[in-house]
Amino acid sequence: MNLFKKSKKHYIDADETYFQHMFVAQNISFQLLKASMMAFIHSLIPGLFQTNASKKIISLNNYLEEKKRIKNEN
Repeated sequence: MNLFKKSKKHYIDADETYFQHMFVAQNISFQLLKASMMAFIHSLIPGLFQTNASKKIISLNNYLEEKKRIKNEN
């Protein structure tokens, strides 16, 4: 299957249009970038962002499970 067909199948399986899927994926990417930056700043100054990155990751995981984008393997 070529890349275009595989991509189309992917966003259709997610019950989204191409642009909806792009928005969701970019939003998740931005949220991960924020969590990464908070974790990096925390590594330099431990008093800052003590739980923010962890909470963001947990929040994203919950979102992905609710939207059935990932399956809980527990």
